[in-house]
Amino acid sequence: MAVIPLTTDPALVDAALADAVRADSDTFAHRRYGDELAGPAVRADPAGVIPLLLSHRSVRSFDGAPLDDIVVDTLVAAAQSASTSSNLQSWSVVVVRDPAHKDAVATLAGDQQFIRDAPLFLVFVADWARGVALARGRGEASEGIGFLDSTLVATVDAAIAAQNAVVAAEALGFGAVFVGAVRNHPGELSEVLGLPAAAFPVVGVAIGEPAADDRSEVKPRLPQAVVRHDEQYRAADRDAIEAYDSTLRGFNTSQGRAGGWIESVVARVRSRSALHGRDRLRGVLTERGLPSD
Repeated sequence: MAVIPLTTDPALVDAALADAVRADSDTFAHRRYGDELAGPAVRADPAGVIPLLLSHRSVRSFDGAPLDDIVVDTLVAAAQSASTSSNLQSWSVVVVRDPAHKDAVATLAGDQQFIRDAPLFLVFVADWARGVALARGRGEASEGIGFLDSTLVATVDAAIAAQNAVVAAEALGFGAVFVGAVRNHPGELSEVLGLPAAAFPVVGVAIGEPAADDRSEVKPRLPQAVVRHDEQYRAADRDAIEAYDSTLRGFNTSQGRAGGWIESVVARVRSRSALHGRDRLRGVLTERGLPSD
């Protein structure tokens, strides 16, 4: 990462940032978009946050070394510093570190071994249970949580908080990976985690020191020309998508995986079987007191 000198001289700062832009464009941005694709120039920041974000990679191989309590406290504090709709803070996080408990959670979350191997597994929860309890304590109804927007508010809050926790973990030098499979069996997992009614698991995050043999690298993303729409939405350029598909196919080969991007998207949207049980989520939400009308 480019080094920015500690100075208050605007000319020196601008010059250093200009150098950093070029350096980061050649490294972090190009890694993020893939050397074969035209990545944009990016502006570096003195704190190094932009390079950190551009360097994100999903780590699924951990050495199992336990994390100190202060690390967990720090990650939760970072999560709580995320934006939250109307300051409702309609989310919670369940910290899972006990091996037996983690094994039970992993079994329900795609039976993925890396969850068991990671010293820390955080389950971010959309949580209206607090709101219901507060309303009940004042003799008030809680009709408002039964609508779709309330489910979305709590889900978005939980997701933003989880992202903050991942950024904080990576800033501390740890590896992390999101786990959407906590929604494969949300009813059963809610029981394992002791979640009350009006709360459900949104996403998990496995965190720990990357194993010595970890091979994970920065995965190329779609070109900005595909995902960025200035002023109005427009259909994606097929050639740009095909070029990205080729880039990702090469990346997957380097990581010991097969296939490209297009076939993975098609496989995901083709049928309900690709949801791995998440097609029943609406029913589970209703059972848990969040019908999302």
